[in-house]
Amino acid sequence: MRLGAPVFIETNDPEVFVAEHVRKGYRAAYCPDWINADTDPELCRAFKASLAKHDILLAETGIWRNVLSKDPAEAAAAFEHSVRRLHTAEELEARCAVNIVGSWNEEYWDGPHEKHYTQDFFDAAVEAARKVIDAVKPTRTKMTFEIMPCQFIDCAAEYMRFIRAVDRSAAGIHLDPANSISNPRLLYNNAAFFQNEFSLLGGAVLSIHLKDLRLKPEEFTVQLEEVLIGRGNIDYGNLLRLIGKLPPDTPAMLEHLASEALYDEAAASLRCLAGPWTKDVAF
Repeated sequence: MRLGAPVFIETNDPEVFVAEHVRKGYRAAYCPDWINADTDPELCRAFKASLAKHDILLAETGIWRNVLSKDPAEAAAAFEHSVRRLHTAEELEARCAVNIVGSWNEEYWDGPHEKHYTQDFFDAAVEAARKVIDAVKPTRTKMTFEIMPCQFIDCAAEYMRFIRAVDRSAAGIHLDPANSISNPRLLYNNAAFFQNEFSLLGGAVLSIHLKDLRLKPEEFTVQLEEVLIGRGNIDYGNLLRLIGKLPPDTPAMLEHLASEALYDEAAASLRCLAGPWTKDVAF
């Protein structure tokens, strides 16, 4: 696997941006916001050259817009943004572009809704995914969709059902294992659960998000919270062994931490956890 994370450096210089990944020991990168569909072609070529020179894999371009918003103007803007970011991923030959399938929540762009498990929502998500893919027709990257605990793509089986329905060769698989965990039963049995998830997805995973979870002990109702890797209940020895069976260049990306220091700590913890349990995972 190739470990990656956001880097905390203000620059539009490809060499400086890539060099910071090298300094951190990362071998994969998120696409920065200053590279997009309107970026000067010369800068895009310089960015790709810097990545190649330092053997840094571009893992994903983030989209993170709600193409299924109930606000027509917001949905239209999200579609245009999605097309631009997928085009960017294609031009830069990123492993994938990634977004959620959408949401009908009218307050939070990625929030829950009671109809997210209905056939109507499923059909709307399929149509929106096809529309974005068909607008770009990528051949060097794929459009992928984040697993979310409050939408129908909450596990590998549902992901595969969705991909089959989209029926586009450019629709691919992005995996966020922690987002598949929505209750204590899954959390405390995550080793067996992830083994089944990986067996269903096979080697088709293009990029992975890594984080840890714990059940908040002081709350009576179920509340799961993200914590630094190694401080939660996810069996990272097992998870790293499963990732190690994927193609060797699969990017695994840290996310959702508030500072550079926390990312450094998470990366160090992950490398430490990999040591005792797995011999076939190289970062």
